[in-house]
Amino acid sequence: MQSSIVRGAVWLGIYLFFVLGPLLAMLLGDLPRPRDFWIELSAALGYAGLALMGLQFGLTARFRFVTAPWGEDVIYHFHRNISLVALALVIAHPVMIFAVQPDRLALLNFFDAPPAARWAALSTYSLIALVVMSLWRLKFRLSYEWWHGTHILLAVLAVAAGVVHMVLWGFYLSDPVKRAMWIGLALFWTALFVYVRVFRPLFVHRRPYRVTEVRRERGKSWTLVFKPEGHEGMHFRPGQFAWLSLWGGAFKLTQHPFSFSGSALAPGGQVEITIRELGDHTSRIGTVAVGSRMYMDGPYGAFTSGCPSDMHVLIAGGVGITPMMSMIRTLADAGDKRPVVLLYGSRDWESITFREEIEAIAPRLNLKVVHVLEKPDAGWQGEKGYIDADVFRRCVPPPYAEHEYFICGPDVMMDAVEKALAELGVPMARYHSERYNFV
Repeated sequence: MQSSIVRGAVWLGIYLFFVLGPLLAMLLGDLPRPRDFWIELSAALGYAGLALMGLQFGLTARFRFVTAPWGEDVIYHFHRNISLVALALVIAHPVMIFAVQPDRLALLNFFDAPPAARWAALSTYSLIALVVMSLWRLKFRLSYEWWHGTHILLAVLAVAAGVVHMVLWGFYLSDPVKRAMWIGLALFWTALFVYVRVFRPLFVHRRPYRVTEVRRERGKSWTLVFKPEGHEGMHFRPGQFAWLSLWGGAFKLTQHPFSFSGSALAPGGQVEITIRELGDHTSRIGTVAVGSRMYMDGPYGAFTSGCPSDMHVLIAGGVGITPMMSMIRTLADAGDKRPVVLLYGSRDWESITFREEIEAIAPRLNLKVVHVLEKPDAGWQGEKGYIDADVFRRCVPPPYAEHEYFICGPDVMMDAVEKALAELGVPMARYHSERYNFV
């Protein structure tokens, strides 16, 4: 835990260096003529916004040694939120200039403006479109695949146009050293993009998998069983996930994250992934043919055991059961006899994915299963409604702060569970949450 905190602090420092370092470097060496304070501030905001935009390629590059302290879900949520900060900085840059020098409003005339202003407008409009489409993708009814392709195009356009604008305007970049520094940064961002889109897919392409079984599960879910082809497979920890290319090769533009549901100790490198039919790409999951070649990039994720504990408490809602099944199966295969409590929220009895297997595997380990049904039948005698602090008090033995908790499911459920754990005095270091809404 301590080493993870240190690593996280180091990478945060490196991130801030790449954001603020280039900005501070502009103040070194020969300086151009002084300008109004607000003009200088607007320039600083523009440079900072561009640096944040360029580093977005690094945040989505899936470097395990970078994301390990936090987990990919935290990194992707940070990626989304920092995009809003970058947008605010980029918009504040021209707004501040226009407020101080209203005559520059003429630069908004795209056709008569100088090239540097045109590139600035193109960068700004691309960034605005990118953020708007990300925030309201579902409202606009955009498919994930179409949105993702457009997202990449707009991101490249926004950064490239911003760099061209900066070089053409050249107020601070008249110094060749400073110009070389920013061009070097642009080349670094380009290298990150090429790594993500060329070199990483090339590595994944050399390690294909074959689908050996397609199994229907309850709750409109399907389990795909994979065997490595020509390699030993990947060594994952229960609770982790992989980016999967269901249809198309390793160089396909869009992959999707799915948790492993099988045991991490399965022989022969076998991997199981369970996917629920939720629309878009997953609606056809049951049509995957046995023998199909697939590609997966993994393992990723920090949703794994991170501290010694007397008991594991697994809290799952809906398809959030998949990483919990990986943990349960792995514990059973390892002969781990520590107590495990599974609190499993479902809509009704018939929609409980893995229901029969959970009952069958329980004797192999010290497992207590508590089903919490939202809409139970009239004769249901178990827990009803939603998982809250009262359910914990009835079903989980104290001391609550000594257990290790894993939470995965819909965001509303996870928020409620985290609130309940806080009410029970469980420190944040004792529970792990995994949210897969990366958009």
